[in-house]
Amino acid sequence: MPSVRPPQTSGHGSPSTATGGFAASVTAITNAFGDPTRRAIYLFVRGVDEGVTAAEVASEFDLHPNVARHHLDKLAAGSYVDVAVVRPPGGGAGRPSKRYSAAAELPMSEFPVRSDDLVLSLLGKTLALLPTDQAEVIAEQVGQEYGRAMAAALTDTDLEAGQRSLRSAMQAVADALTAHGFAAHTEKRNNQLQIINNHCPFGDVAIEHPVICAVDRGMVKGMLSALYGDADVSTVESLAQGNTFCATAV
Repeated sequence: MPSVRPPQTSGHGSPSTATGGFAASVTAITNAFGDPTRRAIYLFVRGVDEGVTAAEVASEFDLHPNVARHHLDKLAAGSYVDVAVVRPPGGGAGRPSKRYSAAAELPMSEFPVRSDDLVLSLLGKTLALLPTDQAEVIAEQVGQEYGRAMAAALTDTDLEAGQRSLRSAMQAVADALTAHGFAAHTEKRNNQLQIINNHCPFGDVAIEHPVICAVDRGMVKGMLSALYGDADVSTVESLAQGNTFCATAV
């Protein structure tokens, strides 16, 4: 996982209100989302009166812009931050940008249970009860099914498997993974084409239960089978195992 820095005081102010009742609210957000990166981003947003952009968050936390946008949109979906579309000054032709600002204080009863995080945690704990080889098979199967569904949602899935080159198929897989919070890109390393993930959206669950990494591998395998054809996919680097990024070789 990328290192998360606490909100800075220079340039953007400081979330000095993160005490007392507000600290309890932040704890509720952390428990609800189960993601320390998103918690730190929320605190950062609260310290910027004029709001922030995804690019500013990406720079502050060394994240891919798509990953930063993913966290901000998750916060917005839960009504923790407000979103405003800001057009360039003077009404120019530049692209409008989204600015995210902290919503008003929310009562504790308004923090919902996030079922996706609960299911992920349950999956990790359930797999931990099985022998490692069996757990990895199940996790990879789950990933493959989801990967095939992701491939079916792409706009050009009318292409039959095998009509793409392996490189173009892997790029499509990397783009889809990035949209799901992985910050992925393709790269040739050690004479192998690899998909490099600089961020793991499975968060602490993958650290506690590294078998979850088989879900990631399965997603790649499932998407490739739909977009290219059967391929030998293996995990060669893993954040959960202490590496600086995750890498899936094909």
